Amino acid sequence: MTGALQDFTGRVVVITGGAAGIGRALGVRFAAEGSRVVLADVEAGALARTVEELAAGGEVTGVRTDVTDPASVEALAEEVYGRHGAVHVLINNAGVGAPSAKSWESTPNDWRWVHSVNVFGVAHGVQSFVPRMLAGGEPGHVVNTSSGDGAVNPLPNASVYAASKAAVSVLTECLATQLREESGGRLGVSLFLPGGGLLDTGLWTADRNRPAELARERPRGTPAVTVAQLVEMAAARGRELPVRPLDELARQVVDGIKDGVYCITDDLAEAAATLRERADLLAAGRCPTVVDAHGILT
Repeated sequence: MTGALQDFTGRVVVITGGAAGIGRALGVRFAAEGSRVVLADVEAGALARTVEELAAGGEVTGVRTDVTDPASVEALAEEVYGRHGAVHVLINNAGVGAPSAKSWESTPNDWRWVHSVNVFGVAHGVQSFVPRMLAGGEPGHVVNTSSGDGAVNPLPNASVYAASKAAVSVLTECLATQLREESGGRLGVSLFLPGGGLLDTGLWTADRNRPAELARERPRGTPAVTVAQLVEMAAARGRELPVRPLDELARQVVDGIKDGVYCITDDLAEAAATLRERADLLAAGRCPTVVDAHGILT
């Protein structure tokens, strides 16, 4: 397969959730490809620091954006188009996660907050940028960051997060079908499922950006931990937890766009096998969450 975009030199790339984690790594990669990179993030201080750091390696600017607010995303689109006149790659990457909990122990504000960022944030990006990208007549690509925990095999103890990422998966599939008909392949779409180990991103400490009006109605059952703390705790038990370098994921996205790949992930064959196993369980009238040989959820 070959995508509509093969050379990113001079192309305008917009990345939400761009101040840290995967978004920052994507910014570094696209800047190295010669793109004009626009990072959008709700965290103004972190965004300013990241733009300053990345600007030495290419043309990188930042726009403080709250993806939960359609007016804020629309203002982002207006600013980018006013400055550059086009957008060639849109990466809807901003995401958060609520505390792990049983479904009945999650709170209304857990659902409101996570879905407002993870689902509505993607929808707002599509609504503000895709009409402009279509009208511009140039080749382009939309990447929506989801997760295997929602798109392939839901993580039972993260029902709020998994449900949001499942929604992103379906939204992206619908978008791909619609844009294939509307643009004749000029605008491509990819579903990005980061994986390959623990990811050292801001998702683990997302509460730092949680709005006061969406504060959790009761204390979380366990304290938030960082990836470094998880690795340390595992090591104390004699286990090694692999941490995936984020620059590898950024390279994966760039290659996926060039190759015209719909689902960008580490092992498509493994994901497909899991989905087939889920389908077989569903056909047998069973819950499709994949279990191992001992009946333990995996």
